[in-house]
Amino acid sequence: MSDNPYGNPYGASQGGFGQQTVGLGSAAGGQPRQPAGTTPPAGLSGFGETTAGPAPADLIKDTTTATFSADVIQESRRQPVLVDFWAPWCGPCKQLTPILEKAVQAAGGKVKLVKMNIDQHPSIAGQLGVQSIPAVFAFVGGQPVDGFMGALPESEVKAFIARLTSGQPGGDPIAEALEEANTLLASGDVGNAAQLFGAVLQHEPGHAGASAGLAECYLASGDAERAKAVIDQLAADKAEDPAVAAVKAKLKLKEEIARLGDPVQLQARIEGDPDDHQARFDLALIANAKGDRQTAAGHLLEIMRRDRSFGEDAARLKLLEFFAAWGPTDPATKEARRRLSSLLFA
Repeated sequence: MSDNPYGNPYGASQGGFGQQTVGLGSAAGGQPRQPAGTTPPAGLSGFGETTAGPAPADLIKDTTTATFSADVIQESRRQPVLVDFWAPWCGPCKQLTPILEKAVQAAGGKVKLVKMNIDQHPSIAGQLGVQSIPAVFAFVGGQPVDGFMGALPESEVKAFIARLTSGQPGGDPIAEALEEANTLLASGDVGNAAQLFGAVLQHEPGHAGASAGLAECYLASGDAERAKAVIDQLAADKAEDPAVAAVKAKLKLKEEIARLGDPVQLQARIEGDPDDHQARFDLALIANAKGDRQTAAGHLLEIMRRDRSFGEDAARLKLLEFFAAWGPTDPATKEARRRLSSLLFA
């Protein structure tokens, strides 16, 4: 997306492709990559492009730096593509390549093989951080999703291809990318999470989960305006997606909190008058903004206990908004929902 401040989501490899990846710098059976000479590494110019080129007529072909985008990035948006990085001097490469070719042909068109001689074309391998060859990258949806290094036996190569094309781990890159991005976001790694959400949106513009995730990244970085812009760009039929609804609830709360007063003064008002429900209500919103969900829920439940009619049931309705923003599995949601049930049905 043009307003993504986190850079190109298809940057250099981080050294792994997901749960099934064998790290490229450590497996046995490969040979160290020889220096590429004086050719300077170049960026992956095709990464992030969305214009699809003509599909290759054959399942197996050689590629170059100039044709890598069409042969791999664009073609992988139609079906998985294996990239075999090799060199003429590499003994294990000579063992692996025939195995790869045989396995790809046996897959019956479900996957394609593209071979790249790193002596002649070193820049792509350099950008992806290839340290040893043979190295095989699996591209799906315009990005690397899995891979291995070394001359694997035929049975393992076939299993790798089967996993890639059958919907097992490595076969659904969008789902895997979203899962990893949400994990990164939950751990506080907002920048890398945003890159992955952006990668999904490059491949599938308007994806509800990825849009909501990117908006969450903006919220985490304090940019509510950009978060709102991401959500506002979604089609109307995506508004009911749970992740989108959660972001919209958070944006609404932030708008309300911006109009609230000083929490110290509000607390003093409650201490002077425990039935100052408006002060308690405002404190609940402030507590939620600070991430203190239990305190926020406690204030609203206390209002309901004292005066359920306050603000035409405002405390209960706001609590339900909190539940939507926090999610049904959050401990604060579970506890507050239990207490709410006790108040409503006692």
